[in-house]
Formats: sequence, C-alpha cells, structure tokens
Amino acid sequence: MKTIKEINEKIKKGEAVVVTAEEMIKIVEEEGAKKAADYVDVVTTGTFGAMCSSGVFINFGHSDPPIKMLNIYLNNVEAYGGLAAVDTYIGAAQPNEDPDIDIEYGGAHVIEDLVRGKEIELYAEGYTTDCYPRKEVNVKITLDDVNQAIMVNPRNCYQAYPAATNSREEKIYTYMGILWPEYGNIHFSGAGQLNPLQNDYNPKTKGYNTIGIGTKIFLGGGEGFIIGEGTQHNPPFGTLMVKGDLKKMNPRYVRAATMPKYGPTLYIGIGVPIPVLNEEIAKRCAIKDEDIEVKIYDYGIPRRERPVVGITNYKELRSGKICLEVEIDNKKVLK
Repeated sequence: MKTIKEINEKIKKGEAVVVTAEEMIKIVEEEGAKKAADYVDVVTTGTFGAMCSSGVFINFGHSDPPIKMLNIYLNNVEAYGGLAAVDTYIGAAQPNEDPDIDIEYGGAHVIEDLVRGKEIELYAEGYTTDCYPRKEVNVKITLDDVNQAIMVNPRNCYQAYPAATNSREEKIYTYMGILWPEYGNIHFSGAGQLNPLQNDYNPKTKGYNTIGIGTKIFLGGGEGFIIGEGTQHNPPFGTLMVKGDLKKMNPRYVRAATMPKYGPTLYIGIGVPIPVLNEEIAKRCAIKDEDIEVKIYDYGIPRRERPVVGITNYKELRSGKICLEVEIDNKKVLK
C-alpha cells in the first residue's frame, strides 16, 4: 500500500517509477500485480479523439466606449452572448454563418486558430444602456489580446464508445464518419487499453479508483483539471468534464476537423496519471484491448435505439478485419 503523498514525495525527489499503460501490461504479465504495485508509482494514460462537446469561455475585455455584447461572431462563427457584457462561450460544433462555408469552418477551427496565434475577426452587437452606450464592435484579435480563454468541455474522454456500421444500400454520413453500404466498413472510436477511465474503473463499486474532481491532467498540451463527471456519464461508459487554460495549450494537441456532411468537431489530447496505490489498481492498469467489449450498432437505422449487429473488442477492431453475421432477406449472411 502506498499513499498519494508518498508518491508525490518520490516525484519531487526524482525517484518515482512512471510507466505508460502499455508498459504496465507487460510488467503485470511478467511480475504479477502485487510486485507491479510495489515497483510502479504512476501509470500514464491518455486519449486523442474527436470531442464535439467542447468549447471555450472567453473574456474579451472592454472596448472604449464599452459595449454589452449580445450577438457575437468569431470569424463568422456564432458564440453565445447570454453572459456578462464581454464574456462568451464558443462551442466546437458550431457551424459557420456563411452558407458557402457552413460546416467546413466552425467553432473548433476558431479554437485551433486561436491556439496557433492567428488573428480572429470579432464582430459583436448589442443594445445600448447608460453604462454600455456602444451598439457594435468589429476588430481583429489574437489569443494574447483577450483577458481569459478557458477551455471547459462538458463531455470528453468517453470510457468506451460503440462501433458503427451501415445496413443501407447507400453510404451515410455520420459523426462516426462515412459508413459504406451493406456493412462495407466499421468505424470505432476510443483509446482502448490506453483510456484513462478504463484503467481507473472499479467494476465492484462501479466507480473510479483515483480519478475525481480536482485531478490534475494533461489537456491540449497544457495543464488541466477534471471538474466533475461529464454529460451522459453512465459507468462503465464514463465521461469527464474538464477545464484548462487555452493560452497554455499546444496546437499539436488541439486540432479542428469536419466530419463530412455532419459538422465540425475538435480533436483534443487528454492525459491522466493514475497513482498505483495498491495491487487492485495495478491489476486494473493492465487491462488489454481484448478485455474491452465494444458493441457494433447499425447506424443505417435512423432511430435512437439502433440494433446491435455484433459484439467485438478493441483488439479485433484494430486488426482492421471483422466478420459479421447479419440477416439479409431473412437469411444469415457473413459480412
């Protein structure tokens, strides 16, 4: 048994043993969970994926004369104006107001451009008051010009996510990507054995061994914190709500993308250290891709409850080939 205080002391002295989640698998296989717990102090876990439920709070600072911003646009992408005078929240999935641009450049792209130090056009308008006499403002800004830019993401780091396929006779465009006709491909998401929540999950308590509110994390290349459970959190399909300072992030780990005919999304790098306090935690940190079950849903059925057409795991998914037994015209067919 170890304590977090003891591990922190070893880190300060440069004596802590830190390994990746993949390295931990081999250590537990060769030495067993008990010896691994004695030897290893911290297991590093991480994920990098499309996280649509992300965004940034920005405080612009006041213009002269000042304005109470109501309708706010950054590079023609609408940001939320229902906060205080010069506060806003821009969501990653917000499309462009220009119909010719639409989903090709959205909120996620604004966020990445800010991190890259690029100039962004800010246009805002509002109604006048005695203390805010200005009606509109139109200026170029960079990340250095704003008072604060705080990334706050309501749902990141899904513990596991179902895979997607398509039974229709035509290809379809989804947030899981392009799905080819008649079960022609399967798309999946998630880091599998590297995933922070997978490595920290406790099946007995249906909770998490060490991760919680206040856990310090790697977020987008900078320092971040877990501020609570994410939306749609439902262990063993947990999610995280996280925050971090956008000004300290790195564009290598904050990347905008557009899912064809669906919309903008933001790829974010997240890393979570797991302190190895005991044998149970050591054993869980040796979870493998083949241990993580993944259901395959038919996205060709446009309903909330899509049918499950197969069950697989991350090892099979990463192999690039899966055989599905599906029913077509009342006959069992291998796809």
